[in-house]
Amino acid sequence: MLKQLTVISGKGGTGKTTIVGAFAYLVDNKVIADCDVDAPNLHLLLHPEVITREEFRGAKVAVIDRDTCTDCGSCADICRFNAIRDTPSGFTVNPARCEGCGACVFGCEQDAITLSERISGYTLVSQTRYGKMVHAELKTGEEASGKLVTVVRTIAKRVAEEEGCEIILIDGSPGIGCPVIASLTGVDLALVVTEPTMSGLHDLRRIIGVTEHFGIPTAVCINKYDLNEANCKEIMDYCSAEGIPVAGKIPYDPVVTEAMVAGMSVVEYSDGTVSSGIKALWHYISQSI
Repeated sequence: MLKQLTVISGKGGTGKTTIVGAFAYLVDNKVIADCDVDAPNLHLLLHPEVITREEFRGAKVAVIDRDTCTDCGSCADICRFNAIRDTPSGFTVNPARCEGCGACVFGCEQDAITLSERISGYTLVSQTRYGKMVHAELKTGEEASGKLVTVVRTIAKRVAEEEGCEIILIDGSPGIGCPVIASLTGVDLALVVTEPTMSGLHDLRRIIGVTEHFGIPTAVCINKYDLNEANCKEIMDYCSAEGIPVAGKIPYDPVVTEAMVAGMSVVEYSDGTVSSGIKALWHYISQSI
């Protein structure tokens, strides 16, 4: 049965992509999905070679038919985003401002405005030295990242089923917004990566609230746990009180940065304490998922 693991964090920079990259090296028979579509960086470790690239149309934009438009200006008055302006050539739509809400379509008495789908980005299926990877490119300024995550996951599931894979490793977005929710829906386990800081604990509480709301089984990994033992203990006490297992604790080591510079996962680059911690983390997860 195909399993899905999503690695997320309440804030950016906690090390979730580093851990997903390490899992990609450790785990056999898998598909990798980078669902951090707003700011993807898993490709920096996996160096994917693109196999297929498809258009993603996740938003709509208003289009004015100049042959029908009478330049009455009612559309500009209706638009709350100031996307329609009067120009020397008549009223025009600024695609960067248009939210595709359709208010101008309903408000135009001449039926001169329609909504047209626009290319918001691209989905990609690539080959890496660790196996197949599904990822995406979202155009600057686009706000359909939640929809794009759903498409990436759908493609990843299709690829996994076609190749008989056992698990999909999902690198989720940081935070608690729509892309995170889209990354979590229906997965078998959410691994939340946190760090021993006050903001780390605060954001951990927020993301745990999301996973609990959607009934997603959750485990926690404390990255760089030895930077602040007191805060680490506070996180562990919180997890214990909430009944959330701490699946692993990974120490701080500059070797992680060295591996990133080399463009490699840390477990491939070094066999030190960090690699041992990540291997122990995966062992726990493999027994739980």
